[in-house]
Amino acid sequence: MNKQVTLYTTTTCPVCAMTRDLLTGLSIEFEEIYVDLRPIARMKLMKQTRRLTVPQLNVDGEWVSGFDPIRTLELLNAPSKTDMLSE
Repeated sequence: MNKQVTLYTTTTCPVCAMTRDLLTGLSIEFEEIYVDLRPIARMKLMKQTRRLTVPQLNVDGEWVSGFDPIRTLELLNAPSKTDMLSE
């Protein structure tokens, strides 16, 4: 099942790059929106999340703030390293 994944970032955010690398490493297709280049997108993001920070990751309507690989894996239903070790 494909999930709708959107990553809100800025062009200079190192934590955003970590989240991008996680998604890429998991072969997850996602849309990336650079809110520093799209002020209307930033305003919409702030209205939805009530946060000023990036990265903000949306997975099928669920939000992850900052770099949180455990929560991201939960939302993506991707196997974690501990799951893979127990198989």
